[in-house]
Amino acid sequence: MEISKLAGSIAESPTVKLNAEAAKLRAQGESIVHFGIGEPKNKAPQNAIASAIEKLQSGEVKYAPSDGLPGLKKAIVQYTEKNYGRTIDTANVVVSDGAKHSLANLFYALLNPGDQVIILAPYWVSYPEMVKMVNGVPVIVTPADGSFYPKLSEIEKSITPATRAIIVNSPNNPSGAIFSDEFIGQVVDLCEKRNILLLMDDIYHKLVFEGRKIAPVYNFTKKDIESTNVIVINGISKTYGMTGFRIGWIVTNRKLAKIVTNIQSQSTTCNSPICQVAAEAALTGDQSCVDTLVATIQKNRDTVLQELRSIPGVKVEKPEEHFIASRILAHSTRILWRWLISSSRKPSL
Repeated sequence: MEISKLAGSIAESPTVKLNAEAAKLRAQGESIVHFGIGEPKNKAPQNAIASAIEKLQSGEVKYAPSDGLPGLKKAIVQYTEKNYGRTIDTANVVVSDGAKHSLANLFYALLNPGDQVIILAPYWVSYPEMVKMVNGVPVIVTPADGSFYPKLSEIEKSITPATRAIIVNSPNNPSGAIFSDEFIGQVVDLCEKRNILLLMDDIYHKLVFEGRKIAPVYNFTKKDIESTNVIVINGISKTYGMTGFRIGWIVTNRKLAKIVTNIQSQSTTCNSPICQVAAEAALTGDQSCVDTLVATIQKNRDTVLQELRSIPGVKVEKPEEHFIASRILAHSTRILWRWLISSSRKPSL
């Protein structure tokens, strides 16, 4: 069977591949340290589970609006107002099958063939392939000083007439770095002045340690939601450990929200109403589960740091956020991961 050149050019997700490799070894009876796909190990909030069960038992599990159930969209509006200090309307929200799907919809809606998207290294492995899936061109900006913190000047040097968007993920996957308020403000100002879209991947914005707070991206623009070039992407996967529910969303201007809704209506049609009511319950219910998750992840981080620092030749910097402790400076991070998978016989950390 012949496949399209575009499909043939898309690489397999390294994290999904690593996840499958770890699962295979587990099935063989091995006890491994799993550094695969990012996934909190907590249970989903009980009120979210209860809402999903209630919806399922009602028997009323039908098609939902393509842009999301009204109740969930209202919950996202409230979440945005509380956590971002920005008043929006439900028309500014589109719910999708996870934040990854939200990003894919945005690339489909915004990029023409040859349009460039600037991606800051280190980056989530799916960004470049997702851009290429719509015939866009990923442009990687790697900090010249070897750190995890790019400079604005490095971004500016990468801008061309074909630059359409910049992706910023802070807190960052995989580095665990949090970009400074000054840097975020500079990038926002750059995008507003040069009419470049800023795709703010905020999926980890709650998973920060030592009581640190992340300044909302809207703090750095004077434009309202209908005129700003800032687009926020978020979801329930990381904050609530609800990765399997596949609920994410974008917050953007009404025009783009409508376009994304049209795209979604012609692909997935809608998101599962069972998962959507669970997401609404998570967003509007008791938030102590988030604090508990953060405390657990911070404890795990400290344990991982202690163990990694005991390996000869490995230098580790303390991640500032989330459950990824991959700020490992060694001959090859990938070699280290494969060594851990192939040689570990100890229980997972």
